[in-house]
Amino acid sequence: MTLYTAPAGRARKISPAMTVRNMEELNETLPREGRLMALDLGTKTIGVALSDVLRTIATPRETIARKKFGMDAAKLVEIIHAEEVAAIILGLPVNMDGTEGPRAQSTRQFAVNLSEKTDIDIAFWDERLSTAAVTRTMIEADLSRARRKEVVDKMAAAYILQGALDYLKRRQHTTKG
Repeated sequence: MTLYTAPAGRARKISPAMTVRNMEELNETLPREGRLMALDLGTKTIGVALSDVLRTIATPRETIARKKFGMDAAKLVEIIHAEEVAAIILGLPVNMDGTEGPRAQSTRQFAVNLSEKTDIDIAFWDERLSTAAVTRTMIEADLSRARRKEVVDKMAAAYILQGALDYLKRRQHTTKG
């Protein structure tokens, strides 16, 4: 068993190689190729985005209306299998001062619960201002309020994923050189 240390310092047992605490660890365990899936976890919806197999471009996939965890997890696992996802990037809603509040704790718990349903790695990515950046871009593109509401979560997931993909690419170049 691998120990995951909760923010309050309480250790919690989870299955091996399922939840990764940071992108460095993920970078070391990822296969050379394979899709990544990003999740923008909200209280009412989950935005989903996928990368290409070579992990260069993030594409919004869908927005899942949240129901019960079991149903949400089943839908995510369905996507994981259908798209042959290698790992999950989960947006972590860190406060602007860098601290973690109740939403971040809830996201960490979601990751632990999801790790019990799948055997792929889950890494966290700081998602500060991702929804605001996406919303600003959609306003500049003159999307209607209704259309923005319809796509903002999956677009935020793509924004999170692109940031993670860019980071992983930079890490590859610096570790090879």
